[in-house]
Amino acid sequence: MSTDLLVPGTKVFAVASHVVYGYVGNKMATLIMQSLGCEVSALNTVQFSNHTAYKQFKGTKASAEEITEIYQGLKQSYLDDFDMMLSGYIPGAAAVKAVGVIGRDLKFKATMKPGSFFWVLDPVMGDEGRLYVDEDVVPAYKLLLQDADLIVPNQFEAELVPPSLTTSYSTHLTEDRVLSSTSITDLPSLKAAITHLHTAHRLPHMIITSVRLPSSSSHISVIGSSARAGGTPRLFQIAVPALDAFFSGTGDMFASLVLVRFREACARAGLLGVKSWVSPDEVEATDLPLAQAVERVLSSMQSVLERTKAEADTVLAQMKPVLEREEGSQKRIHLRKTKALEVRVVGNIELLREPEVRFRAEPVE
Repeated sequence: MSTDLLVPGTKVFAVASHVVYGYVGNKMATLIMQSLGCEVSALNTVQFSNHTAYKQFKGTKASAEEITEIYQGLKQSYLDDFDMMLSGYIPGAAAVKAVGVIGRDLKFKATMKPGSFFWVLDPVMGDEGRLYVDEDVVPAYKLLLQDADLIVPNQFEAELVPPSLTTSYSTHLTEDRVLSSTSITDLPSLKAAITHLHTAHRLPHMIITSVRLPSSSSHISVIGSSARAGGTPRLFQIAVPALDAFFSGTGDMFASLVLVRFREACARAGLLGVKSWVSPDEVEATDLPLAQAVERVLSSMQSVLERTKAEADTVLAQMKPVLEREEGSQKRIHLRKTKALEVRVVGNIELLREPEVRFRAEPVE
């Protein structure tokens, strides 16, 4: 296994959740980014015993004031010389606004040196038609869009008013409370959502994850785009086979890998001195550094998740007599299955560093 680091010395400020057991939030992102060469300073927005998919946990959430105080502590000692920022789960609208102030402060410091600071924003709000956060978090995130360089929402987060939600809920989340103001049901509506985000919020780059389209029910797609100078999208799509399992922390895994791989690809393309690392207009969608990065990210992730599922299947098969004895206790069974499906990151670092590229980007017309 090669020991070469992909982005040696890159200083990343990571703002996300933390768990004692398992790999989600900063626990996942910090390990991955450090393994690939980043110097990570992690600010934890929550401190939980375990992730919430267990349906029970203990811990605390950081307030907006606590988040601000920690950043000010870094700043007063001149420890805020970051190259990149990755923001993930933030508990509450006030905390989202506090993180926005931090992101804008770091961007302002880099004004005279284009490309010297890059913000990857993962607007963690919900999935599969369900919000994880209070409704007032949605408009708070929307105010951050014009300052981010790259956002990585899932399909639900990108639209936030899917047809599956009730009429009363959809009405309550008015246009100022959603990101793209577009319900994503097919490729044309997806293209409309991305175009809106590029033009209305001046977003240079975006990747929409966990896209499920009726035409490819056996696959999950990722749709990415880097805007041209006029805001028109350059869309690419990568589809991967869906695995019959539920994994926690994959969004954090994706965002942290994208941060590293995109910086690596932009360094090769000579874009690190360009504002927001935007490629010239003549670069086609599938030749974009963003597309090249996502190809490697998804190849790594699919391999790690396949290994995780195989190990989990073995563990659960061995545990079958125990599960049968506990048939009356659905809670115990759920806890055992959730634990078995914790993503195996530590033992598979080589798949993150040197993936076999299994998936290629295709243009979206």
